[in-house]
Amino acid sequence: MKKPPEILAPAGNRMQLEAALGAGADAVYLGLPGFNARQGARNFQAEELPEVTAYCHARGVRVYVTLNTLVTDEELPSIETAVTAAAESGVDALIVQDPAVFLMAKTLYPQLPLHASTQTAIHNVRGTVLLERMGFARVVLARELSLDEIRQIAAGTALPLEVFVHGAHCTCVSGNCYLSSMIGGRSGNRGLCAQPCRLDFRLGDRQYALSLKDLSVLDHLEPLTQAGISAFKIEGRLKRPEYVAAAVGACRDAMEHRPPDTDLLRALFSRSGFTDGYLTGKRNAAMFGHRTREDVQASAKALAALPETASDTAAVPVDMALTIAESLPAALTLSDGRCTVSLRGPVPRRAVQKDLTEDVAERSLRKTGGTPYAPGRLDVRIQSGLTMSAGELNALRREGLNALTERRNPRPVYTRTKAALQRLPAYNPPERGELRLRFERFEQIFEGARAHRLIVPLAEILAHPELLRIGGSPLIGEIPSLVFPSEEGETLHRLESLKKMGLTHVLCDNPGAVGLALDLGLVPHGGPALNLLNSYALEEYRKLGLADATLSIEGSFSRVRKLQGSLQRGIIGYGYLPLMKLRACPARSPEGCGNCSGQHTLRDRKGIEFTLLCRERKYVELLNSVPVYVADKSVPKLDFQTLYFTTESQEACKSISALYLNQKPPAFPRTGGLYYRKLL
Repeated sequence: MKKPPEILAPAGNRMQLEAALGAGADAVYLGLPGFNARQGARNFQAEELPEVTAYCHARGVRVYVTLNTLVTDEELPSIETAVTAAAESGVDALIVQDPAVFLMAKTLYPQLPLHASTQTAIHNVRGTVLLERMGFARVVLARELSLDEIRQIAAGTALPLEVFVHGAHCTCVSGNCYLSSMIGGRSGNRGLCAQPCRLDFRLGDRQYALSLKDLSVLDHLEPLTQAGISAFKIEGRLKRPEYVAAAVGACRDAMEHRPPDTDLLRALFSRSGFTDGYLTGKRNAAMFGHRTREDVQASAKALAALPETASDTAAVPVDMALTIAESLPAALTLSDGRCTVSLRGPVPRRAVQKDLTEDVAERSLRKTGGTPYAPGRLDVRIQSGLTMSAGELNALRREGLNALTERRNPRPVYTRTKAALQRLPAYNPPERGELRLRFERFEQIFEGARAHRLIVPLAEILAHPELLRIGGSPLIGEIPSLVFPSEEGETLHRLESLKKMGLTHVLCDNPGAVGLALDLGLVPHGGPALNLLNSYALEEYRKLGLADATLSIEGSFSRVRKLQGSLQRGIIGYGYLPLMKLRACPARSPEGCGNCSGQHTLRDRKGIEFTLLCRERKYVELLNSVPVYVADKSVPKLDFQTLYFTTESQEACKSISALYLNQKPPAFPRTGGLYYRKLL
């Protein structure tokens, strides 16, 4: 019989952890001070990890450590320290995003299970299968999937799958948000998101157009279980312990077919209520909400009314049998009804003044405080005329309970190899790199656009197959950044058709697109949303089969210059950079897309305008308010630079290309992006 999905609870600090265990969580996820996606939580020190892990394991609760941020080359020694601390503490898995962290853990501790964070934005079958081939043990799916799409992914992989069932919703697909880093240098991919999306962005008369209600799908746990989900995850490492306890309790109730107390959950924390819009496929305005004064007042009232949060799980009854006989070591047997252990203690002494009585011995055996156990039936047999000290009896009891814990929940042991990360060759860039032109629409392509390569979306190439016959500029077909299971078949068909027509190269902005390209025998080029920020991430994708890669837009040039390895690489040198990818479109009307133009304007509190650009009515991108432009600045030598055209006219594309080639400063407002800034 298949095990029910585990309830996986957040543990941002010790109080949260104890609240989660007290409410009945099966597993917890927690972070160390660095390299986790909630660096604002109190988190745990590395030296605390052995005790915390043992505490959880003694109670039958698994421990997953989050190392799920992007890292830089200079941080890799600290990553090795963190991986070592987690593995040597016997945690049950690491949750990771960066390929370099994956590689480090696999190299040092090959048996240590690795879970792919939701930050990897895995949202289709091909992406899940690619991670399965790489050696991941579990995938945390993107939150934007419908129940039917989750079923399709589960049917296409043998990997255990995890989904979020309650907690905060990022408006952007996780791992694809650069709004916080671009505005203030605080990167969500580095665990320091400042949550600017919660501010009052306006779309016409609509307020808070980038803020989603919190996710809650507790009414859908049974169909998720039937779909093949292995773990139900609760978000909330920055929330109060009471919130964690209530969310775990509600999840437990729902799994055991009792109505969950969603009213309490909403009172404790919500943003104008909850939404299940992604899971049910109802992606409309009802998904959006923000934290109101009424929400804050309800939280205070609910917290005041709650009893003190439970700090431990219900104790496990343990039967104990103690036999003390002359000239023989004291014998203690313990059983929880499932596991039994027996051990020997010291040989008793002849009593000089007072014999050891059964009552005194039982008092020592009953001292189980601070453990997950409670005394059950006690069977004490002591031969007359003998004695043992209270210290000896207490030590025997402690040793027995520790042995029972190890029998109940064996601590994982991971053997460290003598291997180290392979030393990478120095990067040798060409003296003069290529120029690539990326066009949103066929109409933007101007006469004489003879770059080394042209990049055009697949739909535009299908609509204008003459692009495949343009000489001198090999064509790269751009696979959509997001290809949900409902569109995976259509995308596959497009690629097969274009391959027959002569297309050989494709741009891949997600692991799923890379898997799709490799399966079809096409040459994959990595896009910026692969978030390649360090040398070993580049190397991992080179081994997967990438021909080259566009580096993350969060990579400063000072770090880009230090990157090693042989994979060819480049940057976006010009363009309105995509800062968000949203499946719930803020511009969608109650009637649907209708005659929507596919382009809208958002305004922040200062009146700064950002463009919302629709991608074939599948998802939308939020573009930066001003384009990046670096032609007249100091740029590292690289294999290529890409001019990324989105909303520009054909004339603007032509003039900007000429300006860039001549390395002239622009007359229009521009930004250097994060290329010349320190990323936190």
